[in-house]
Amino acid sequence: MPLGRAAEHPADARAAASGGVFTLAAALVLDLEGRALLVRKRGTHAFMQPGGKIEPGETARQAIVRELAEELTLRVDESDLGHLGHFTADAANEPGWTVDCEVFTLVTDAPVAVAAEIEEARWFDPRDTGDAVIAPLTREHVFPAIPAQRGGGGD
Repeated sequence: MPLGRAAEHPADARAAASGGVFTLAAALVLDLEGRALLVRKRGTHAFMQPGGKIEPGETARQAIVRELAEELTLRVDESDLGHLGHFTADAANEPGWTVDCEVFTLVTDAPVAVAAEIEEARWFDPRDTGDAVIAPLTREHVFPAIPAQRGGGGD
């Protein structure tokens, strides 16, 4: 699931009104040209990294491997992932909520296809996203961390 989620139950809606924290794993997926793959969830306007909630008993790496398969039909191994960092930002689609996110990197030329709740996937130049709405986590933390990551490799 992408960063953030819609309330699925009346109790979730009440909780959403008061805010909270989503604990997530996300991936900065880069192609061989350095473009970043961002996704937009159905019914939303902000583009963000693919990723989602870490399930009970799951590590952040296991969660992002699962999420990449569910959202983009992208099959990766945990060893394919570098580690970009741990970041906190305002949730893009849930006012008053925060995302606490472990972000991994993946460089790939594998084809992707949108699946699950993803409406759109698009490749962006991280230095120029045009007039696209970019999620706070991506805009404030992930994209600024890319130059340091390119020079230093993964983990």
